[in-house]
Amino acid sequence: MDPLLLVGLLVILFAVFTVLKAVRIVPQARARNVERLGRYHRTLKPGLNFVIPYIDRVYPMIDLREQVVSFPPRPVITEDNLVVEIDTVLYFQVTDPRAAAYEIANYIAGVEQLTVTTLRNVVGSMDLEKTLTSRDTINSQLRGVLDEATGKWGLRVNRVEIKAIDPPKTIKDAMEKQMRAERDKRAAILNAEGQRQSQILTAEGDKQARILRAEGQRAAAVLEAEGQSRAIDQVFQAVHRNDPDPKLLAYQYLQVLPQLAQGSGNTFWVIPSEVTSALQGVSKAFTEALPRSAATRDEVPQTAAVAEEEAAKAAEAAAEAVADAQEAESPNGPRQLTQGAQEPSPFSDLERERKEAER
Repeated sequence: MDPLLLVGLLVILFAVFTVLKAVRIVPQARARNVERLGRYHRTLKPGLNFVIPYIDRVYPMIDLREQVVSFPPRPVITEDNLVVEIDTVLYFQVTDPRAAAYEIANYIAGVEQLTVTTLRNVVGSMDLEKTLTSRDTINSQLRGVLDEATGKWGLRVNRVEIKAIDPPKTIKDAMEKQMRAERDKRAAILNAEGQRQSQILTAEGDKQARILRAEGQRAAAVLEAEGQSRAIDQVFQAVHRNDPDPKLLAYQYLQVLPQLAQGSGNTFWVIPSEVTSALQGVSKAFTEALPRSAATRDEVPQTAAVAEEEAAKAAEAAAEAVADAQEAESPNGPRQLTQGAQEPSPFSDLERERKEAER
């Protein structure tokens, strides 16, 4: 091959390579720092950029988007001397590529160590219970310290989150027992409260039921008394309005007399002294000749016989009632009869008058 041709090809290749090195394309949300002769010159922005080959040195791209970094668990001692494992998650963003490249060698490692140190300082002033319940407080304190420290590194810490807090196994078991006891206590309290409310409601219901029942009984008694009062008043007015004579009253008294001997428990009963006079009044009522009206003047004479027969039946019923009473009183009663002796009957006069009336 001709040496001149070979030299020409080498020159062409060198020129192409030089042009390629002079052109730099930076993607969106990326940045690249440029050093000229070993000194920071400028930062390439997204798009097409040109540099001087062999004089300008272009560093790797820096991501300007928000980044998420999860740090492994770190042991932290609380105020009550308990060791807990805490995982953290950091959300940050590079705001100054120059500071991120020249102010710190490795900003990820710097942020991690700063997070662990700040976390130990914050958690070291809290006990275990407060540490477990104060995540928001810890997050805000971490974010404030990290944002202030990383500002000169060209970083902005947006959020710091605690992913997990793991106490020792023995502490976990004790906490589980404590929580179980608390739940049992709350369940017992709720059960007792429910029973108390149930008993109170039951007592109130019984009270209301008794009050309503008493009011109902009172109203019923009042209405019954009013009804009886009206009935007695009407009967009383009817009796006085019709003006009954003593003969009718004597006949009613005679009808009630046989009922005194009824009943299996009646072994002793007293016959009032007015029985004889009542029977005599009844006999006179049926034996005396009553004035006949125009409607009964032409009736058959059998009416008087029927009346006399009814009077005789009433007298016999009264005599049987008196005899039953005497038998119930003997032999230990106050009026014991001897054998063969006959006590004078109070109805003898009535029988004699009845026979005279028949003759």
